[in-house]
Amino acid sequence: MAKIINVKGRQVFDSRGNPTVEAEIFLENNISATAISPSGASTGAFEAYELRDQDKNYFLGKSVNKAVNNINKTIGPKLKGMDTANQSKIDKILLDLDGSENKKKLGANATLAVSLANSKLDALSEKKPLYKNLGNSFSLPSPLMNIINGGAHADNDLNIQEFMIRPDSAKNFMDSIEKCFLVIQNLKILLKSKKMLTNVGDEGGFAPSINSNEEALELIVNAIEKSKLKPGKDISICLDVAANELINKEGKYSIQSTNFTSVDDSINYYKKLTSNYPIKSIEDPFAEEDWESWKKITTEIGNNVQIVGDDLFVTNSKRLIKGIDNKSANSILVKPNQIGTLTETLAVITMAKQANFNTIISHRSGDTEDTFIADLAVATESSQIKTGSLARSERVAKYNRLLRIEEELGNQAKMAKI
Repeated sequence: MAKIINVKGRQVFDSRGNPTVEAEIFLENNISATAISPSGASTGAFEAYELRDQDKNYFLGKSVNKAVNNINKTIGPKLKGMDTANQSKIDKILLDLDGSENKKKLGANATLAVSLANSKLDALSEKKPLYKNLGNSFSLPSPLMNIINGGAHADNDLNIQEFMIRPDSAKNFMDSIEKCFLVIQNLKILLKSKKMLTNVGDEGGFAPSINSNEEALELIVNAIEKSKLKPGKDISICLDVAANELINKEGKYSIQSTNFTSVDDSINYYKKLTSNYPIKSIEDPFAEEDWESWKKITTEIGNNVQIVGDDLFVTNSKRLIKGIDNKSANSILVKPNQIGTLTETLAVITMAKQANFNTIISHRSGDTEDTFIADLAVATESSQIKTGSLARSERVAKYNRLLRIEEELGNQAKMAKI
């Protein structure tokens, strides 16, 4: 039995330089483990509540001392003496202490940091790698690697938030990274040849001054071909539209340009893009409450294209049940900080798999050096992981962790099926 003797919260910083919450939990033998909550820029309205101090005189209101104090004064005393192996019981204590629908009392940034730190600490006490303490069968996810940023993640005119690549023909995880590396390097050469900037956005993708979605897609296809890879076979293109940011009061969308068009016109535009380019995945094509439009696009192109719910589902079992019943989407993006505990996250993954949804484990745009999601992806045999580009150490840390896991698994290592 690994008894908790102390729980400590502290304020640290994410990849944007914003304050966030770290939890550290200690055992009797002075072994400890830490976990850090990430933070999103493009967030769904139904996500669990991220508690910030709102004091404009201190870190412009973004400090998290209230959440830290909740760990130190409310959560910590209740967890003393608990066995780290009782993850579901510990998470239930967190839920009961909070008592609200969306973690508004304690803050999901506080509850998640504690929940994940406990999981890491239990793995340490069991002398197991984290992924082996989380699951029983393992596979490596295919990366959805961000290579061009737009929307809320970049300062350019692109409406679509993320243009990603997925190495579909990769034999192993190292091979998947190499294929993405080649495309990224060739894209960089192409951008430079067109006198475009190669500075990167929040998630490590390039953020050049591009005027249209089609221009970005043409550049990516050219980069794939210059890498001596086949678009649609070796490398697929995946989009995160983040349509919550692109809807007006009349329910029209500005996906193509600054002009707003109807849902039917938007679906026809998606059809055109998927016909003209090797696009195999579209995340958040419509807004989080536009359930009928989600159902319509899933019906029309879902047999050939992965339709991914992020803001639609926010890693919430109640919303996922509605999506499954409504046949809205066929895949889910899983972000632990959207729900606030590991137990709830695992329940959503299980539910999604039972409905034959693809599960994609995801970072946040304001992320940290914490690599928990890499182990989570392997332990749950999720088909894909979304954790940025091959740039910025908080993104690369997850890829390096996956490479170490692949090495450790040796002959048992295999790529997950998409």
